[in-house]
Amino acid sequence: MNTAVDESAADSPLSAAVAHYERGEHAAAVAGFQALAEEGDAMAQMWVGACYAQGHGLPASVDQALVWYRRAAENGNIQAQTNVGAMLIMGQGCEPNVPDGLSWLERAARGGDSGAQFNLATLYSSGDHVPEDPPQAARWYRAAAEQGHYPSQARLGYCYQCGLGVEKDRVQAFVWLSMAAQHGIGTALTQLERVAGQMSANEKNDGLTQLQGWREKTGLNAAAVSLQPVPA
Repeated sequence: MNTAVDESAADSPLSAAVAHYERGEHAAAVAGFQALAEEGDAMAQMWVGACYAQGHGLPASVDQALVWYRRAAENGNIQAQTNVGAMLIMGQGCEPNVPDGLSWLERAARGGDSGAQFNLATLYSSGDHVPEDPPQAARWYRAAAEQGHYPSQARLGYCYQCGLGVEKDRVQAFVWLSMAAQHGIGTALTQLERVAGQMSANEKNDGLTQLQGWREKTGLNAAAVSLQPVPA
């Protein structure tokens, strides 16, 4: 769990509650989160849901986690929207409701949440709960990959390697498999070796140039995201 917060908000009630949580003072953290959540603070509502989900300072309850995630989602918290979507689809804390779950995932994905984008891509890739749609899968894998989501980078590279939802492209496959492999995605390394063995010298040079550009871009994205507390 990444709970770093912006220094400008270091003295806020939410930051104080997060600090309690980080020190393992879950009862004090929950008291702070709940007070803010009742006032309509979406991030605090997200934290209350996370505390119920994990049993930290509150009795573990998937049902209550969903209640609070939904409140946060309705108040615009994107990660909560992702959680609600996944829980509705899987029937966690409720009866399965695939249409509503997909609606929440799509909303979060459009809002830029890489987890939602990856989940949608996986559904479209497998044809699980939705008609199989390789172009849609590749679209959402790319959206998440460009934000530095390592599993999506691996899947996107494989899409380019095999022509799944996109035209086959060894250079693009090399770029995205390399991005994933450098972060320890073992399957990406295996596929990368195969792709690299088929590439010309010019293709490799092009791939290395693009790879450096994406490393810089996704590094900046990751730095920005790391400033936000993310209970999960």
